[in-house]
Amino acid sequence: MYPKTIHPEGWAPALGYANGMLMEDGTLHISGQIGWDKEKRFVEGGFIPQMKQALTNIVEVVHAAGGDVTDIGRLTWFIKDKTEYLAKQHEIGKTYQSIFRKHFPAMSMLIIKDFVENEALIEIEATAYIRQKG
Repeated sequence: MYPKTIHPEGWAPALGYANGMLMEDGTLHISGQIGWDKEKRFVEGGFIPQMKQALTNIVEVVHAAGGDVTDIGRLTWFIKDKTEYLAKQHEIGKTYQSIFRKHFPAMSMLIIKDFVENEALIEIEATAYIRQKG
């Protein structure tokens, strides 16, 4: 039955939203992921660890839908601090590639004032296409 809610096994419940929605045509819409783990605890260490966790969360949603990182076609990044992002470009690139390898989907970035979760420094949403089996 479609659309199908995607929720990685072992994750704390998503309240008022779905982590992912898989459409009948294979399109997977992934909610904005922030720098918290499956138990909704923020990782420590600032922007880079939160970015890594948000990207890891996206990949986990894709895996839960039966896909792989290379099925991700779009990322939209929301960040609070443009200066920090620009200052950490090299570290961001290395961290990104540790998760996405050499896969670079279409991307957009918006600089925003704040997030609902006070500790959040970054939020990334994604769209993937999961090939239907059979």
